[in-house]
Amino acid sequence: MFLIFLMNSNKMFFYFILFFSTLISISSNSWFGCWIGLEINLLSFIPLISNPLNMLASEAALKYFLTQSIASINFLFLIIFNMIIFFNFKMNNILSIMINSSLLMKLGSAPFHFWFPNIMEGISWMNNFILMTWQKITPMILLSYYYHKNFLMLILIFNVIIGALGGLNQTSLRKLMAFSSINNLGWLISSIMISENLWLFYFIMYMFMISIMCFLFNMLNMLFINQLFTCNINYSIKLFFLINFLSLGGLPPFIGFFPKWIVINFLLFNKMFIISFLFIMMSLIMLFFYIRIIYSSLMFNYMKLKWIKISFKNKFINYINFFSFLSLLSMILSTFFFF
Repeated sequence: MFLIFLMNSNKMFFYFILFFSTLISISSNSWFGCWIGLEINLLSFIPLISNPLNMLASEAALKYFLTQSIASINFLFLIIFNMIIFFNFKMNNILSIMINSSLLMKLGSAPFHFWFPNIMEGISWMNNFILMTWQKITPMILLSYYYHKNFLMLILIFNVIIGALGGLNQTSLRKLMAFSSINNLGWLISSIMISENLWLFYFIMYMFMISIMCFLFNMLNMLFINQLFTCNINYSIKLFFLINFLSLGGLPPFIGFFPKWIVINFLLFNKMFIISFLFIMMSLIMLFFYIRIIYSSLMFNYMKLKWIKISFKNKFINYINFFSFLSLLSMILSTFFFF
């Protein structure tokens, strides 16, 4: 009992540091302060994902440490180099592209995304949720301070295309959510180029939708698509899957469409028609593989497993009920708000 309490207190300590390291970075008035915050964040997240009883988690922790430390070294070298050469941060094309690249590597953005699905595959759903949401805050805020516009335009196109096409042949739910996160990163980068308030709104909506999905998968202990139709799940839970996946894909009646609608509106206003077209087409591909998961859970049901009924006596299912119907109904309210 004491050992369990000790493990939980250790986790609480690292979660506390993880939270405050982000605040250190985004409230710092120097690039060195931002770098220190990034390093504290890295060193607090590694003990949370590593698990001595699970080799995949330990491998994921090592991969995460190596990629993040390479990006941090690159970031530190470039900010020192920029200060030595220019004495202050003037806009230089090559240096701004390189600084942006190191931050994009920390984000797991395409084309530096190769570590991201592999690490997602090795860690738990709770840690996946942190990696897909909280760990994106610091690099995104730092990216908004000093970015190369044309380079980021190219990167967000890479993100939406690779995120959509990469998830097509995946059977692992964690890898699928990783490619979904890469796709949404393209939308997040475009929103932060428009306005920080819009980015915050999009990010909160994305965090809200991802939290429901990760909690549901964690509660059902789902790791692969085929588990959805071998298990005889209650139809109300299948309905939550339907609502939340379609909301995450950005289908119009649901709340997930609202931030995407605003981003597309700004892109069209600035005459970025090709990027808007790409965003919409890749969202359709994302919806295709979300619908494939929903179809698996709703339509297929093995007769030999009919007697195994998964039911929940969990108080959190009521919260998921509430948030799912909020996702369904709030689009009506947001339509009036937008106009």
